[in-house]
Amino acid sequence: MCDYSIRHVAARPAKVGDKLVTASFDKPDNRGFAAVGEPDVAVCLLPGTELALERVVEYDHAFARFFPKLRSRKTGGHKVARFRQVNMKTVGVHHDALEFPNGKKVLVARLLTGQHATVLQLPAMPDASGHLETQVENAQERSLVTS
Repeated sequence: MCDYSIRHVAARPAKVGDKLVTASFDKPDNRGFAAVGEPDVAVCLLPGTELALERVVEYDHAFARFFPKLRSRKTGGHKVARFRQVNMKTVGVHHDALEFPNGKKVLVARLLTGQHATVLQLPAMPDASGHLETQVENAQERSLVTS
């Protein structure tokens, strides 16, 4: 999804293999993901999307100016994360977050800009029969039928 603060920005859904970069849209605290080479287009992730991060992410922290190591403390040094939505019952706050293998979550709106990630996997989606398949598998099957 794209957080409420960037809904007025041009957007497209994420695809497996997308090369992303954290970016600010319109205002410095309206942050999200853009495709590399498309800085003005937000890339919307579905909850459960798995990302490979180029390096351990850094994010805004109240005391980061004095203690720079606090900018990545929550992530546990992990470079893989799943996109999640948090605080969904609260209106007017950021919901988009990355969840790391240690269970810690960091709001996407707090990520520092210029950090790179690759979309590894989209979440499984139920097909018409109720079976879970990834969006990629569904698209591959459709292309085989039309070929």
